[in-house]
Amino acid sequence: MKMKDLENYSGSGIKPADFDAFWEDGLREMESLPLDYILDPVDIPSQVANFYHLTFKGVGGATIHCQLITPKETAGRNFKGLLQFHGYHTDSGDFQDKIGWAAEGFVVLAMDARGQGGLSEDRTQTSGGVMKGLIIRGMEEGKNNLYFRQVFLDTAHVARILKSMDFVNKNRIYAQGASQGGGLTIACAGLVPDLYRVYVSYPFLSDYRKAYSLGAQTSAFEEIPYWFQFRDPLHKREKEIFDTLEYIDIQHFAPRIKAEVCWAVGMQDTIVPPITQMATYNNIPTKKNLIILPEYGHEYLPKVSDDMRSYFID
Repeated sequence: MKMKDLENYSGSGIKPADFDAFWEDGLREMESLPLDYILDPVDIPSQVANFYHLTFKGVGGATIHCQLITPKETAGRNFKGLLQFHGYHTDSGDFQDKIGWAAEGFVVLAMDARGQGGLSEDRTQTSGGVMKGLIIRGMEEGKNNLYFRQVFLDTAHVARILKSMDFVNKNRIYAQGASQGGGLTIACAGLVPDLYRVYVSYPFLSDYRKAYSLGAQTSAFEEIPYWFQFRDPLHKREKEIFDTLEYIDIQHFAPRIKAEVCWAVGMQDTIVPPITQMATYNNIPTKKNLIILPEYGHEYLPKVSDDMRSYFID
């Protein structure tokens, strides 16, 4: 499929009537929590940066872990802030990866998603299936128990923390991520309207109905057909399940975005099919730019990191 065939695709999702109210309620819950966090210095040699483990209590009482990397001297300064979100089932990576951003005058806050490869807790209680992934975690108890409801609210919470630091310019907050990290970046931008610019590569967590219809057994969405195979083989709950997942479908966050958006997509992507990505991209109302790599899939995208650097260092 060529990109010209996707330019007008608006997605297969059915936005719940109470979608915005649902998320405003979630934001009020998150904002009612104390703006407290714990910093533990990390001893890594560097001439340009300081390193910390940062932890805070998120919604539901889970301890959320982040890496904080700051320029060496912060007193009296007003640095840009950069939020980073990682891919599915991994973690926020090595501190070393962020030194370059600190050297360019950014304060970096990289969040570990709950219960994945990093140090953040997941306190989701569910009697339902959790086979193959986390989209379906908590789903059987309803929208308020969805795993990604809590993680999306965590993204807004880390933005709140970063903006509260007295050496960070709260009007210049950037965000970045790929795959799941791209999806979390888009969700964050939809929940935090004063982000400045975001850069995403092949974002996950968009257009679940379309992903399922394409045959999701070999994609990042494989947990959905697995759930039906073992929990509901006659699909008696299909409407209920997809209606619940609409609350964590990033295509519905797109109209809320006010930040500028740069988006990289590999047209050979079979893990997060481009059509599912365009369901979100095409609904973003703000200034945006689409970078298309026709020969690449869900993998390292050459020159994209250089492009992001130019986009963030203005």
